[in-house]
Amino acid sequence: MLESILHILPHPLKSIIISLPSSILSQMEELRIREERPLELGYGGRFGFVTSQGELTSKPSEAIRPSHDDCMKLLDLLTNHSVYTYEEELKRGYITIAGGHRVGLAGRTVLEHGQVKLIRDITSFNIRVAREKKDCGLPVLPLLLDREHRKVHSALIISPPQHGKTTIIRDLARLISAGGCPPLMRMDALKVGVVDERSEIAACFKGVPRFDVGPRTDVLDGCPKAEGMMMMIRSLSPDVIIVDEIGRPEDALAVHEAIHAGISVIATAHGSGLEDARRRPILRELLEARAFDRIIQLRKTGGTVKVEAAYDSLGGRQDISVQIGGRRREADA
Repeated sequence: MLESILHILPHPLKSIIISLPSSILSQMEELRIREERPLELGYGGRFGFVTSQGELTSKPSEAIRPSHDDCMKLLDLLTNHSVYTYEEELKRGYITIAGGHRVGLAGRTVLEHGQVKLIRDITSFNIRVAREKKDCGLPVLPLLLDREHRKVHSALIISPPQHGKTTIIRDLARLISAGGCPPLMRMDALKVGVVDERSEIAACFKGVPRFDVGPRTDVLDGCPKAEGMMMMIRSLSPDVIIVDEIGRPEDALAVHEAIHAGISVIATAHGSGLEDARRRPILRELLEARAFDRIIQLRKTGGTVKVEAAYDSLGGRQDISVQIGGRRREADA
């Protein structure tokens, strides 16, 4: 059971979610709570609305509608009864809770000098469920191995949101750090550095990873990506740096610094494919500079994620259709 998620739900909503069939809860991907609007649940690549009887329906008119009091109580529980101590998270638009589950927020933004200072009058909460799937990185790992130099290629993994990028790089950290699995049989375990800005990769609680990211892995939790990569380079001497959702100019500079220091970088980015990624100026610069030896493209159909294609640094494409599997487990709260 997803105890850390249930812990932040006000009692009326918690009772309804608990009453959902276990077959639905085991596939839950998102819970969307919007004030005075239908309660929505995403599961197994599908979605439905939740009724007051704890059933799913396709009709919004039949769904329960969380009240203003429900949303205020949810925010109070989410911020440990002290919303002011979460100003930085409110500025970014999300809060990560124990277990690595991320709660996206929407409401009225407050601006300062043209920049978002925080979100207030919060009326929408998107609770994204983080799950560990051990061995889901196995289909990807052979595409990343440089056996000649006994290292891992730098790689960019591209897919739209909710296609499993974070889950895959979490398992890649574990596999590369542990060594000894079939694709790595003749390679030693490598030192891995994870820069986990949103606390979603390792699901750290008080600095300790709750997901298994491997025995030779160091995690910088809650640290901005670019700054974290530079800290890794200066003080932790990783063989591989793993980072999620790059896209800012400072991210690109840090990727270049790592690669020039002889460190492999495995990163993710949003996009429907390579051509889509090239339309983003920062990613285009990295791709044109051939910063990544491999570009991996994922595709999700229904609830199934597959490796659709792999590219080399010159853009040569290899069509692939390998399903991402693995053994699912929730993090310890």
